[in-house]
Amino acid sequence: MTITAKIIPGHGAASGKKGDHRYPGGTIAIQAPYFKKLGLDLTGYHPGTLNIDVSPFNYQIKNPKYFFNQVEWTKHIPPENFYFFDVTVSYKMIEHKGLVYMPDPKTKTEHEQSKTTLELILPKIDEIIYGDIITISVNKNQLELLP
Repeated sequence: MTITAKIIPGHGAASGKKGDHRYPGGTIAIQAPYFKKLGLDLTGYHPGTLNIDVSPFNYQIKNPKYFFNQVEWTKHIPPENFYFFDVTVSYKMIEHKGLVYMPDPKTKTEHEQSKTTLELILPKIDEIIYGDIITISVNKNQLELLP
């Protein structure tokens, strides 16, 4: 399924922009070695997330490309489950392959996201700013976007 979405500010935890002393360099940089041991190599992706608003759509998890159960990646919060789904982003007529990154809302204890917000892990996209409109395409067998 292909839809348009708007780039929105996130919490700044994934990239480290928030400056949380518990997660120097951001949560993605800390989590990446754990994901790699579980079979997902994030080398080549920007160590942060691009947050998008997909409203009026929300999502339904189907069959994730990756699911990691009870990952103990930090001593500061309880173990979390993580879902990853394939995504293709089109921005300024250039396609970028990446992943929807989704800490399981059932195990995530901080930085709650709305059901219309998705976090994307992508290669660095220069010049993209808050408010820009992108096109995303997801595999509906992995993650279904529902009106």
